[in-house]
Amino acid sequence: MSQTCSVLIAAALLVVQLCMGEKSCTIWSSAGAVVQRDTSFDVYCTFNCKCRGSMYSGHPSTPQNYTELNSTTIYFKVVNITKNRTYSCQCSCSTTLDPCGLDIFTGYVPDSPKNLSCIYKVLNNKSGDVLCTWNRGRQTFLRDKTQLWLSTLAGNHTSKPEPHNVSSKGTGPLSVTFTVLRSVQLISVCVKACNELGPVVNATVEYSLTDIAMPLPPVLGRPECSSRECVFTVEQPVKTQHLQIQYKAAEQKWTSHPDLSVPMSSVPAQSISSLEPYSLYHFKVRSRFSTGLWSQWSTNISSWTQEEAPAKELDVWYAESECGSKSPRVYWKKPQISIARGKILGYRVRVYCPGSGLDRVTNISQDDRNYSVPTCANGEVTVWARNSKGLSPPATITHHTKAKSSQDVQVTTGIHNVTISWREPETALLPASYVVEWYPEGQKLEELRWVRLGGSEGHAVITGIKPFECYRGAVYVFYSDSSVTRMVFSGVTTLESAPEVGPSFQETFEGQIVKVTWTELPRSKQRGCITNYTIYLENSSGHLQRYSVPASVRTYVIQPLSPAVYSLWMTASTAEGEGPMGQQMKFLIQQGTLLTNVLVFGAIALIVVIVCLCHFSAVNQKFWVFCQCLMLDVVPDPANSKWAKECTHEKGKMNLQQQHSNSSTTEEEEEPILVDIEELPRQSGNISTSQLPPQISQSLDATPPYPATTYIKSLSHDSDSSEHTQSTTVDYISSHCLGDMEEDQEEEDQEEEEERLGFSPSHHLFSGPMSFGGKLTLDAVKIDFCSDFFQDG
Repeated sequence: MSQTCSVLIAAALLVVQLCMGEKSCTIWSSAGAVVQRDTSFDVYCTFNCKCRGSMYSGHPSTPQNYTELNSTTIYFKVVNITKNRTYSCQCSCSTTLDPCGLDIFTGYVPDSPKNLSCIYKVLNNKSGDVLCTWNRGRQTFLRDKTQLWLSTLAGNHTSKPEPHNVSSKGTGPLSVTFTVLRSVQLISVCVKACNELGPVVNATVEYSLTDIAMPLPPVLGRPECSSRECVFTVEQPVKTQHLQIQYKAAEQKWTSHPDLSVPMSSVPAQSISSLEPYSLYHFKVRSRFSTGLWSQWSTNISSWTQEEAPAKELDVWYAESECGSKSPRVYWKKPQISIARGKILGYRVRVYCPGSGLDRVTNISQDDRNYSVPTCANGEVTVWARNSKGLSPPATITHHTKAKSSQDVQVTTGIHNVTISWREPETALLPASYVVEWYPEGQKLEELRWVRLGGSEGHAVITGIKPFECYRGAVYVFYSDSSVTRMVFSGVTTLESAPEVGPSFQETFEGQIVKVTWTELPRSKQRGCITNYTIYLENSSGHLQRYSVPASVRTYVIQPLSPAVYSLWMTASTAEGEGPMGQQMKFLIQQGTLLTNVLVFGAIALIVVIVCLCHFSAVNQKFWVFCQCLMLDVVPDPANSKWAKECTHEKGKMNLQQQHSNSSTTEEEEEPILVDIEELPRQSGNISTSQLPPQISQSLDATPPYPATTYIKSLSHDSDSSEHTQSTTVDYISSHCLGDMEEDQEEEDQEEEEERLGFSPSHHLFSGPMSFGGKLTLDAVKIDFCSDFFQDG
């Protein structure tokens, strides 16, 4: 029976051994499983059988260079360990045995607690909570256990120390809270901390609860505010002896009211005065017992004070357009809240022109900042701001563009600002104030800005200057006698580069003269202040000409060009360089265009001179005689023409008809032919047109109303091929083209004959008196007129 039990016990031990897994070795550390960091120690392995063993460290396992202590033991020397490590050993004598391993934990002994402090938060009249905090020191990297030990003194009774466990998780300061009755006068506290490396205890600290007593934060009620004062209530669970109130407006700093805390009144209502109208104020409050600590600040509350009428006049300025094409405008700045004292509902503008009687008041929207005004001498513009409580004081500005100008201004540019400085004007009067205005070039009315300075200032720093933008402006100096001087500046920019594009232009031609007109570059493409434009002109031979034009000019005329094909393009430049060329245009200048224009202008000028000279009677007669020299020496007989015969067919009537001929040849008459001239009776000093053909009557009616005669020239001959009579008739109706045809008749007879026929002198071209009487022969017409033309009149 006993043998059976022995076998069973042996079998059970074998099963247990197989289940647990037999180790091939034993491993241990000379410093234990928990060691302090930055220390050195040895790790040993002893094998259960004779074999060749090995040692490993880390995850994954890394072979270590061990040292053999004897036939069954090896060891590895660990130097200045800094973190947790795992070591293991293995034997090759049997594959059924497991390797042995050891985990080494590293860390530090806890530091002594530092900066221990306790406060007593009074909850009510019976008890309060004590909160103690301290710094734990450096992290131990081990599992720490921390306790605060507390003992109290109430009257003559001292309690035994009691531990209060503290959670040591995290890395921040440690704290613990416990309840203490109001009857306790003193408390004693100490902190104990420990881990596997050892414990640490700080010295005991005693506190008087009256010294560390702190009331809970007060609760503020909703303020009730007028324009200058706010009143609110303060609620506290425990009565305190001191109250401190702080307030601020917008982004200002907190201000205490009063400057030092004062005993709290028994009345819970508190007031803050000397506030600004229409301002958002924030309030907070804290309290304190007669001794002890101030409570934490209450939650902030906010409220607006009520409005008042605006306190000051607006900042008003006046400007005219750079080109003068737009109406001048008056500008004003939106007042700050401290000046507006309320929400601005709109503006009121009055324009007064004493010379024209204009006195107009206009209400402007709250969003507007300028108003177009008429230009008038000695005009005044007054602007008011309006809120729910009334109008601001009036701001009046007069026309200041007649100010004298000078250039006594220096400009210093920075990366983000520009400094405008000036010399004090050399006048008997001291400057009362300055106004510096500036604006992007060409955008005066749209983006005008200005700043007002005192009379003692000598410079202004302008901010908000956009890079790659060209600015100009002026400094206005105002004197006590209302006089104004102006100092201008231009070409101001903070950053600059060459223009991005070239100008867009158009060319027009007047003969061989080319006129180029271009527009200003877009503002975003100028990249600074344009200094000049360059026009490039290249002919078909490759000859290139450049024309530099100032930045203020938009038109350039190129003088007469020789005939060729031309290419034209333009560029713009800043102080940093020349930009790329813009569009390129080609055009042709043709041959003879200039000569034709010169001849046309010369002919027009000659005609104008002749017409002017013909207004003189003596010159008029000389020209008529000269024209007679150009006529044929042999004058054909008009009496034998068909037209003359038809005209004399009926007595007292003239039948004027124009017949066209197909032949242009004439023959001279061999014999003189007499022509009968019949004088028609005068009717009101003019020849009657009632008996003329319609076409002739209309022609006579269209002539000016001076005495008219009819000069008839007839060319007739017999054709060689037929008996057809070819005639050419020319009708010239004028009172100044008839002259005396007899050489020996005196000038006095001519005047009598003209008076008898009803002619009067006139200043018509080629005019001269001519009389009719008796028989007119062609021989009598053959007179040398040229001899008189070159004689002195």
